[in-house]
Amino acid sequence: MQVYISHARADAKLADRIAAVLRDAGLQVWDDSQILAGDNWAEKLAEGLAGSNAIVVLVTTDYANTANLGYDVGYALGNRDFKGRLIPVIVERPGESMPIEAPWVFSKLRTIHLKDPDTDDAGLQQIAQALKAAA
Repeated sequence: MQVYISHARADAKLADRIAAVLRDAGLQVWDDSQILAGDNWAEKLAEGLAGSNAIVVLVTTDYANTANLGYDVGYALGNRDFKGRLIPVIVERPGESMPIEAPWVFSKLRTIHLKDPDTDDAGLQQIAQALKAAA
């Protein structure tokens, strides 16, 4: 199974951490390191999403302000191959209440809450477990 991690640029460090956990669990992860200088960024992201069969969406305040949220989630919801393989991860930072509400569509999906992106190893493992169960 190849997993696409949809995230805001500001959350790249967390996305890399999740990618490492997923790879350790035996999953393949598409990431933007495969985009080379001179490549069309948007085109390569779309190819990465199309070549994947699962998506992890990191919902943060930074991500809520990007167009990717609607595009990536819409793509996954409209593609039968992603059924049961759209994993929303609500990221909460310590000492900070969640300043955004998760998109309404996530209320229909099992959502993982990552309480502290720097220390919540159990939450990271839940992401891998959910993907392996959906395989």
